[in-house]
Amino acid sequence: MAANARIAALTGVLFAGLFAFSLVLIHQAPGLASSDHDYTDFYSKGSGNVLVTAGVHIVPFAGIAFLWHMAATRVVIEALPGPPSGMPRWLQLASGVLWTCMVFAGTAAVGAVALLTVFTSVQLPPPDVARAFMGAGYGMVFVFGVRAAGMYMFTTTTLSLKRAMLPRWAAWLSYLAATFLLLSTTFHPAILLVFPAWVVLFSACLMWSHGRPTRP
Repeated sequence: MAANARIAALTGVLFAGLFAFSLVLIHQAPGLASSDHDYTDFYSKGSGNVLVTAGVHIVPFAGIAFLWHMAATRVVIEALPGPPSGMPRWLQLASGVLWTCMVFAGTAAVGAVALLTVFTSVQLPPPDVARAFMGAGYGMVFVFGVRAAGMYMFTTTTLSLKRAMLPRWAAWLSYLAATFLLLSTTFHPAILLVFPAWVVLFSACLMWSHGRPTRP
């Protein structure tokens, strides 16, 4: 179990680092509120498109690290004594996979025009098309993905708390952060850092608690 706890912690930190770095690169692209001139000016230049394309290519590795983190976490949770996990265990798995899918699809939509400019020489689509891709990507990430992340935080915290893996203060902080993600309506990129920050916190608690005797 100690080896799985170390794997979960290391892959959690790796996921958070890769995901945050990819967000910095992808955020170079114009946002939903940007003007038509901003869209045309950005996509007609090469440097910004290369950065966005690099960020899109990093996202899959962040997702792989997260899936590895989730799998190792589930192994650690199930190895500890405690009440039957039942429904929360399956909700945790479903929400983790759903979050990964939404981030993959959403970032692909956000970076679609940048990919087009880097790998092809076709004429740029009009700003309305680029904004439509951006809107679809924002919807998948900020509307669906963020709430899937909140559900993953809820279920993982509940399962971990029942097995004494988390201190009480970390559990309550996790529930507050998960509630914030479930109820949030903002499209500000900073909200996407809440989930990887929580994964780092959870990984630290996991490393701290895996050697301690657990309560039945």
